[in-house]
Amino acid sequence: EVQLVESGGVLVQPGGSLRLSCAAAGFRFDDYAMSWVRQAPGKGLEWVSAISWDGQSFYYAESMEGRFTVSRDNARNTLHLQMNSLKPEDTAVYYCTRGITLDSWGNGTQVTVSS
Repeated sequence: EVQLVESGGVLVQPGGSLRLSCAAAGFRFDDYAMSWVRQAPGKGLEWVSAISWDGQSFYYAESMEGRFTVSRDNARNTLHLQMNSLKPEDTAVYYCTRGITLDSWGNGTQVTVSS
């Protein structure tokens, strides 16, 4: 059974930083690209970032480029998202998803950016 468990979401002030993690289990982690997707209150899903299976290629939504950094540790089956210069509009539930088809999702972790 595929399991994706996100963690690290908290309340942070604008301009602050946060690192999200996703622990993966139940599949061969380094066989898959991985992505982050978020959902802001009252809005639809928004793709955030993706990373290739080997961690060598990265992709970001335009609004996150330069502020967010995706990484992975295949030895520990873990995905990370470093978020800097956070803005109130980054407030959302952040989900870890598997593959380019986003075929499995975690339960999400809440990030709130507010003073």
